[in-house]
Amino acid sequence: MELDVRNGHKEVIPSNHHLDFSQQGYQVISELGRNREGGRITYLANVLNFKQQVVIKEFCFARADADLSGVKAYQREIEILQQLNHSRIPRYIDSFEIPGAFYLVQEHKNAPSLGLKNSFHPEEIKQIALSILELLVYLQKQVPPIIHRDIKPENILVDEQLNAYLVDFGLARIQGAKIALSSFVAGTPGFMPPEEQFGHSLTEASDLYSLGATLICLLTNTRSVDIGKLIDDNYRFNFQQLVPQISPRFRWWLMTMVERNRNRRYANAAIALKALEPIEVVGTGTGIDNFISTIKPIKRATVLGLATVITLAAMGATLMSCQPGSAVRQLLEARECQSLDFKASCQQKTGN
Repeated sequence: MELDVRNGHKEVIPSNHHLDFSQQGYQVISELGRNREGGRITYLANVLNFKQQVVIKEFCFARADADLSGVKAYQREIEILQQLNHSRIPRYIDSFEIPGAFYLVQEHKNAPSLGLKNSFHPEEIKQIALSILELLVYLQKQVPPIIHRDIKPENILVDEQLNAYLVDFGLARIQGAKIALSSFVAGTPGFMPPEEQFGHSLTEASDLYSLGATLICLLTNTRSVDIGKLIDDNYRFNFQQLVPQISPRFRWWLMTMVERNRNRRYANAAIALKALEPIEVVGTGTGIDNFISTIKPIKRATVLGLATVITLAAMGATLMSCQPGSAVRQLLEARECQSLDFKASCQQKTGN
C-alpha cells in the first residue's frame, strides 16, 4: 500500500471524480494514497453486492516503456501473494486491466500505517517489532524464502492491539532469484540495506536492516523522509542521544539489526526474534551491559573473552581449570552468542 504521509490523512475523492469500476464489481470510496514518482495510486473500495471492503492498487502506464516492466512487477507481486496465507498479510483477491493501467485488488485491513502514526512508548515499539519479526519468520520459512525488500513505516499497518500487518510486496523477491541491475536500488533510501545499494546478493538478514531502521524512526519520532538525519558521516545510525531511556541491551539489539556488514547482523528473523523476547526495553542495565554496549561490534568478542578471564580470576579459578559446564562461562558465552549471533558456535559452546 502506498500512503501519502505528507498529507497525514486519507484523501477523499470528490464524488464527481470517482473511478467507475462497476464492471469489475467494485465501487471506489476514497483514495488512500499515491506514489507520484512510481505512478501508483491506492484506493479503498466496496465490493458490489457484498459487505466487504478491499484495497485497489493502480499502476498507471504513463510512459510507453513502463508497460512491460509494470506488468511484470505486478505479475511478480501476484505470484508471491498467491503463495502466502497469513492473517496479517492482506490476501490477493483479484486483478484487472483497463487501457493505460493495471489494478491489483487485495483484502483491506482496518489499521493505520506507521507512516501516519509514529508516536509509541518504547515497550509498544518492542511489541510491534516482535509482531513484524513473526511475519518475517513466516516469509523466511517459505521454500525458497521470500525477501520483502521494502520494509518501512508506510508499509506496516498496526491495529489497536499492536498487531502488525505487512503490505506492498511490489519489490518482494524469492531469495536467490536473479534481480535486474535496474532494480537494485528500487527500495527506499535510508531503509535499504547496504548490500542492496551495492548490488550484492540479498539474504534473510537484509529485511532485518530495514526493520531496524523502521524501529529507530519510531523510537525517535522521525518521519521516513527525515531518516537521513539519523545517519552520520560514516553511514551508520546515530540515535542514542535521542532515546536515553532505552536499555543498553535493547540499544545493542537495534545496532546489531542495522549493522552495515550483513554478516554481523542477526542471521535471520527467527534468531532476532529470540534475542529480542527477553530484553527489557527501558532501564539502565547492569555495569557489564553498559560497558559492552559502547563497544564496536567487531571488538565485542575480544572484550567478552577478556571479561571471562577476569571473572574467573576473581573467583579464584584459572582459565585452564574452567570447564565448559561452568555457570559463569555459560552465562558469558550465552551473552556473547545472543549479541553476536554466532549460531553454530553457540550451540557447541553452551549445549543449547
